[in-house]
Order: sequence, then C-alpha cells, then structure tokens
Amino acid sequence: MPKSIAVLSDIHGVLPALNAVLAQPDVQNADLIVVTGDHAAGPQPSEVLDLLTGLGDQVLLVRGNADRDIVTLAQGHWPADVEPFPIDAWAAAQLSAAHIELLAALPHPVSVDLDGFGSVLFCHGTPRDDEEVVLVDTRLSRWSEAFEGLGPETRAVVCGHTHMPFIRLVDRRWVLNSGSIGMPYGTPAASWALLSESGLALRRTALDSQTIASEIIQSSTYPNIREWVDEYILAIASDVEAINAFGPRDGRGRTPA
Repeated sequence: MPKSIAVLSDIHGVLPALNAVLAQPDVQNADLIVVTGDHAAGPQPSEVLDLLTGLGDQVLLVRGNADRDIVTLAQGHWPADVEPFPIDAWAAAQLSAAHIELLAALPHPVSVDLDGFGSVLFCHGTPRDDEEVVLVDTRLSRWSEAFEGLGPETRAVVCGHTHMPFIRLVDRRWVLNSGSIGMPYGTPAASWALLSESGLALRRTALDSQTIASEIIQSSTYPNIREWVDEYILAIASDVEAINAFGPRDGRGRTPA
C-alpha cells in the first residue's frame, strides 16, 4: 500500500515537460506515480510511452479518451464520416504494435488504497466515462450523476481531461484534477499533484516554453509541428478561456431531469 502517490495527467506526447516533472524530488520519491490518461496523443508519442513504461512498477497508467482514440485509429476502426484530430492520427501511425497493445489494455477507472488516507479512485474524465467533462464550478447534481454507484469507501476521486487543476469537496468526497503536463492552461507550467496521508496537494513545475518548443520542433517529425507548438506550447490559454470552451459540455444551462 503506497504512502505517497504522485499524480500526472495529459502528457500528450510532450517529452520535455514529462522529464521536468519526473525530475522533481517528490515525484522521484513517490511510492507510486499514477498517470490519468492521454499519454501519447502529441508530438513525441513513442518517446513518452517508452519513458513511462521504463519506470516499471512505480507507474500506473490509466486510460484517457485520446489513448482510446489512438487505438481505434491504429486498428483501422475509426468511423469514415468523423475527422480525427490530425496529431492523433499521426501519433497512431508512429506507435509500434507493442505500444498499441499497451494502450488498448489500459484500465479505467482504477482504485488504489493510500496508506493513512483510504481508497482513491483515479479516472480521466469521470469514473463512468473517460470523456465526460466536469469542472470546478460544475453543478452538484451533475457531480452526483457522475459519481453514481461509488461507495462511501471512496474517499477521493482524481481526474484529468480538462487540463485545469483544482481541488474541491463534492458531498464530503474530495475531488482533484491534477491539471496537464503537456498542454497546460493558465500558466506556462506543468501541473501535477501529490497525495499522502496528510491530504491532497496541487503542485506545479515551471517550464521554459521557448526551450520546450525548440526541443519539440527539433525532435518531432509531425508535419505541422510548428503550428502545433504555437497553439499548445507557446499560446497558453487562460482558465477563463478553458472554462468557456469546456463549460457547455458539462450540462450547464440545462434543467436537471
């Protein structure tokens, strides 16, 4: 049973940002590193997966919606009438059969007992759906729907997907979103979290966006890498912009049934 858990999410194939976070002493010393999805959908997919799997039993990978999409693309099952994200399709073509097999086998959700704290459920969107959107200001009835079926033994739910870090209480249960490693919102920093018996804490690792952009451009073979870097590494969207973009997807504005 781990005494400390470092939580990373939404690496999106950005190797320099992942390296920066893995170099943090609290991450290196954590008994377990849980990565809550969207590992490889980005400019350095193979390198990120190889680094994560190289951590062995210290790391637990949880499936994200982009991981599921990459598997669907790689296996040729993507619907013909739906246009995939270009970098997802490119990343799927870069990965080996072993990489695809790894992504296809990822669990969602996963529960881990944290020593001195209790059971923590790790997911990407919500426990019931890796693509469902919940935000810090999502209405309580939506949270109740998303957590339906969870027992009182689940002391906390840790998620990702929206790239926005927050901690809040939902009907006496802690909810934490660790933010994003590879495509941050708000500030040019990689957001992650540390869980221990003393509680849940958000952390951030400052990043030099220009240096990371240069490293990615030099190493990635993605055809539109400069445009991707300009949008997702150099142009940091604010939390307000992100909430305005994601907000309609959490059911706000609809009358609860």
